Amino acid sequence: MKIEIKRLDETAVIPTYATEKSAAVDLRANINKAMTLDLGETVLIPTGLAINIYDGEVAALILPRSGLGHSYGIKLGNSVGLIDADYNKELFVSIKNTGTGVYKINPQDRIAQMMFIPIIHVEFVDVEEFSTTTNRGGFGSTGND
Repeated sequence: MKIEIKRLDETAVIPTYATEKSAAVDLRANINKAMTLDLGETVLIPTGLAINIYDGEVAALILPRSGLGHSYGIKLGNSVGLIDADYNKELFVSIKNTGTGVYKINPQDRIAQMMFIPIIHVEFVDVEEFSTTTNRGGFGSTGND
């Protein structure tokens, strides 16, 4: 599948897959100078890129980079970002510092990853009772271990 991508700034880096079997591409901070993120602070970081998915059967997910989360407590401010097929403005990444101190973001640092997924649109059927049932209970019904 081909996705149209537009650089909104000449310094923006078009993402590529790191390996042949990578599921996602890295998004980079398109900032002019290094910035610091205080403990507990959340900021929107521009990527300098816009994409045009245009196919309503596809969406993009903005996901955290596992190394940043585990090593530094750098997570996405919204957990996961969803880019619908009809959104074609600049991509921003919401970053939150949940670590133990100030975190420095340099220009073109890899800050998140983007993965494309298929979308299934469903039709809801309003019923009095379900056609099939299970014995499952509520939240955590399969146990806590």
